[in-house]
Amino acid sequence: MNNNSRFTFIDLFSGIGGFKMALSNLGGHCVNFSEINKDAINTYCINFDEDSENNLGDITKVKELPKHDLLTGGVPCQSWSIAGKNLGFDDDRGQLWNDTIYLLNQSKPKAFIFENVKGLIDPRNKEALSYILKRIEEAGYFANYYLINSYDYGVPQNRMRIYIIGFRYKEFADKFRLPKPLSKKIKLKDILTDFESNLILKEHVFQTNLFGETIIPKNMSLSSSNGLNDYFLFNDLRNGHSTIHSWDILDTTERQKEICYLLLKNRRKSNYGSLDGNPLSIFHFQGLDRTITQDELNDLVEINILKAENYAFIVNDYNAHDLSEDEILVLNCNQDNILVIDKLKTNRTLKVKNISISKTIKLLEEKKIISCDEVRYDFKNTKISTGLYGINRVFLPSSNIFPTLVASDTNDFVTLKEIEAKSEDDYKKQFLKEIYQKGDYRRITKEEACLIQGFPKDYILPENRARWMKLLGNSVSVPVIEVLAKAIIDTGVFDEENSIASLPHKGALEEMVCENKG
Repeated sequence: MNNNSRFTFIDLFSGIGGFKMALSNLGGHCVNFSEINKDAINTYCINFDEDSENNLGDITKVKELPKHDLLTGGVPCQSWSIAGKNLGFDDDRGQLWNDTIYLLNQSKPKAFIFENVKGLIDPRNKEALSYILKRIEEAGYFANYYLINSYDYGVPQNRMRIYIIGFRYKEFADKFRLPKPLSKKIKLKDILTDFESNLILKEHVFQTNLFGETIIPKNMSLSSSNGLNDYFLFNDLRNGHSTIHSWDILDTTERQKEICYLLLKNRRKSNYGSLDGNPLSIFHFQGLDRTITQDELNDLVEINILKAENYAFIVNDYNAHDLSEDEILVLNCNQDNILVIDKLKTNRTLKVKNISISKTIKLLEEKKIISCDEVRYDFKNTKISTGLYGINRVFLPSSNIFPTLVASDTNDFVTLKEIEAKSEDDYKKQFLKEIYQKGDYRRITKEEACLIQGFPKDYILPENRARWMKLLGNSVSVPVIEVLAKAIIDTGVFDEENSIASLPHKGALEEMVCENKG
């Protein structure tokens, strides 16, 4: 066979058909697919004219797979996602890896591709990843994992994912080469509907230091254009020339802005707590600026920039017989009869048992078993992904890429308006005046979301935004699968005339040796 020859594959956790589309483009034939989500099944069958009887259904109930050459699957990622609780195999959903590897071992395809979130290679999940790779090796496969950004392979999306690729025979594993990133990238402006650039980008005029050297601003830019970020970030927890804070939007005094910046600068320091961001008490504020008053903090709470939090509690006398198991577990976390919120939030036992800290603390307060010993102040909006007032980020068309599409949707927007600015301050002022205040921004459309994942813009999806966003957010990026599968094909693993394909794999050779010794 040549590289355009057909091969067969089974599509586990198939979703809406990202693997199916990519592999079909390369001449692959899908033997069966496995999916349990009704929306995904319907979308898969409509777009590929697939018979629903070819759906194997719940993978945990599948005992045997028909013969095929390539096994694929995006194993559900919640257990490993950095956005989750990082419980790994403590989360039942992580057990789907065992079901997947069981079917790999049972069916013995020539190769496989498994996709997952980058959280799987986080140091906190080191043991889990090692376990998965060991199980794959025990199934008789030579495998490796790769961290890939979809942006490098044909879509304007910052989507980091891990891909585990394996072969039954070492010969082909040794031949596999990860494709080089594409030199010509697809950018956000290429997929925006009704966008035409009227701006000739010029070099921005930056400030200079005492030596006449240009000061290049530090940024979190998702592109490489001219030093100014190509998106504006709405939150109170970070700072930068393209960060919009609540005090930029609300009517605030210069004094109130100073207090907000003081909290912003100090809340991540370890001497105020063990979390990545910690609230500060009035005494902490006065330690930084002795002129700050309680009334000033109260005013910032009143205008919804700050919030007051009960942070530490004295544990009073109590009868354990009158309490729930959750309440007892929380109370057992006290040190010298004091409960501290940040210590409860980092307690693994409470996380594993999925105990609601806020709910349990509230119940204990109502029962007068604990009483507040310290109040602290933090920004009211402390979830970066949520942003401010329904906006997380607004991307300009000059941005190279859009952020990761996720199943739950995000508060990310795009604008078709371009900005030409002479300084950082001018850049931010123009954005607020010409784009934010005029409401000249919008969410991406369904057609644009399809292109961001590498599907055709006319891919048939449900009309409801929450439904199609969930389907696309859970999908693989089609072009990434296509380049990886092409690299697998290039090893010759599916070529019928390749004699090594008829040889036993490592596990089979060991079994033959044992039989001969017997």
